[in-house]
Amino acid sequence: MTTTAAFATIAALLADPARAAMLTALLAGEALTAGELARVAGIGAPAASAHLARLVDGGLVAVQPQGRHRYHRLASAEVAATLEALGGLAEAVAPPPATGRRWPHGEAFRAARLCYDHLAGRLGVALQAGLAGRGWIVPVAGGWATSAAGEAGLAALGVDLAAARGTRRFACDCMDWSERRMHLAGGLGRELAACCLRRHWLVRLPGEREGDPLARRRLRLTPEGARCLGDTLGVLEQAA
Repeated sequence: MTTTAAFATIAALLADPARAAMLTALLAGEALTAGELARVAGIGAPAASAHLARLVDGGLVAVQPQGRHRYHRLASAEVAATLEALGGLAEAVAPPPATGRRWPHGEAFRAARLCYDHLAGRLGVALQAGLAGRGWIVPVAGGWATSAAGEAGLAALGVDLAAARGTRRFACDCMDWSERRMHLAGGLGRELAACCLRRHWLVRLPGEREGDPLARRRLRLTPEGARCLGDTLGVLEQAA
């Protein structure tokens, strides 16, 4: 069981705006340099290095050296899921929006985005609902398994099921920040996202402003993606 001191330590790491911006940017699933994260957080290089050292020591961020560069990524899928859940909590306890006010992070971010290495937003929720509705995934203890029809259908889409099974969790639920419903995480969620990006059914959207920590997470469904996912999983009807 988590001790009060350990809980307070993690909470303190998340409480700083610069560190929060860095963690938000890393939820795109990419490994970023200290310089890139400094620009996202709007701080200088020495301050960014100090913040990253604290995040690494706290077990939230891992460092991957490559040549002369050091890349930073979230330490685990569990860290990513917790950050996404905290985003949902922040929205839940925020004051009610004024009548007619749009979601503060933009409708594009709510429509389709990355949650670490899998799809989130209305598209991610609709994708899981479509898979379950067609019987391609079936509930099992701790998550989901693929049916025979699902194996064939996902393989036809180009999803790497062998790679999905090589992960610690094959398919599990992740609470969606904006929709307050589940989207699909785990190895299968990762490989579905990778397939959609590889086949250009989804494309990353450019940042709306310099240093936007959400920029790397925004996605847009292409016409080809809308056709393929709509035909196979009825995603458009559920995401509308």
